[in-house]
Amino acid sequence: MSNIKIGDMLPEFQSVTDKGEAFGLENLKGSPTVLYFYPKDNTSGCTLEAKSLRDGKEELQRRGYKIVGVSPDSVKSHQGFCTKHDLNFTLLSDADHSLSEALGVWRLKKMCGREYMGIVRTTFLLDAEARITHIITKVDTKDSFGQIIKLLGE
Repeated sequence: MSNIKIGDMLPEFQSVTDKGEAFGLENLKGSPTVLYFYPKDNTSGCTLEAKSLRDGKEELQRRGYKIVGVSPDSVKSHQGFCTKHDLNFTLLSDADHSLSEALGVWRLKKMCGREYMGIVRTTFLLDAEARITHIITKVDTKDSFGQIIKLLGE
C-alpha cells in the first residue's frame, strides 16, 4: 500500500480514456483536477457518485477544476457507462490497477465474508501541477460534488 499524502506529486502513469485515447500525468497538468477512484461502472454507489459530479461539473469548472474518474473497468464498459448516464467528463481505464496501486487505493476488501482485491473509493483533489491538495477517503456518493465544494470553501 502506498503512503501517498497531501503535498505529494501524482506519480507518472499511462492510461486510456473512455474515448480510447492515451492519457497520462501531463494531461492532468495546467488546471486543478478532481481525480476520483471508484470500484465499478453501473453499480448503485458508483452511479450516484458519477451523477453528482456530472451535475456539479459546471460549478467545478467555474472554479477551474476538471473531473477525471478512474476504475479498473474496460474502455468499452466506460463508454457504455458514459452514454447511459450522460457523463460529461473523462473516465480512465486502470485495468492493470497500476495507478490505483500507486495511490494506495487498490486494497483488500471484504463483502459478505468474501475477501478480494479492489478499489477503495477515494477522491484526490490536485492543483494545476498535479500535486495532491486534499484526499477524501469517506466519499459521500450521493453528494460527492457537495463534499468537494465544502472542502474548497464557498
